[in-house]
Amino acid sequence: MAEADRQKTAFITPDGLYEFNVMPFGLCNAPATFERLMDNTLRGLKWSVCLCYLDDIVVFSPDFPTHLLRLQLVLTCLTNAGLQLNLKKCRFATRELSILGHIVSKHGVRPEPCKTASNR
Repeated sequence: MAEADRQKTAFITPDGLYEFNVMPFGLCNAPATFERLMDNTLRGLKWSVCLCYLDDIVVFSPDFPTHLLRLQLVLTCLTNAGLQLNLKKCRFATRELSILGHIVSKHGVRPEPCKTASNR
C-alpha cells in the first residue's frame, strides 16, 4: 500500500491509532483493486504464460527449460511492481496442483475428489 494511502485506513482502538501497511481484503473494493493491480502487473503474460486469480499465480509450460524462462518473466514483473512473494506459500515446478477446487495436471483439469465424494 502506498505510504500516502495508509492514513485512509486508520482506525482507533483503546491502545491508539493504527494504520494498515498492506491492503487488507476486508476493505471495500480491496479484492477488485488487487486484481486490477495483478492484471496490470502481468499484462501480456496472462493466458500465454500464466493465469492469475487474486494472489494465486499459476505459471504453465510445456517443458522445464521453458518453465524456468516463464517463471523468470513473472518474477521480474512482480519485482518491478514492488510486490513480494511469501515463499512459505509458494510451490515451484510441480507437475500437479490443487487450485480453486480443481486438480490441474498435464492430463487436464478435474474436480478435487472431496468435491465429488457426495455425488457417489
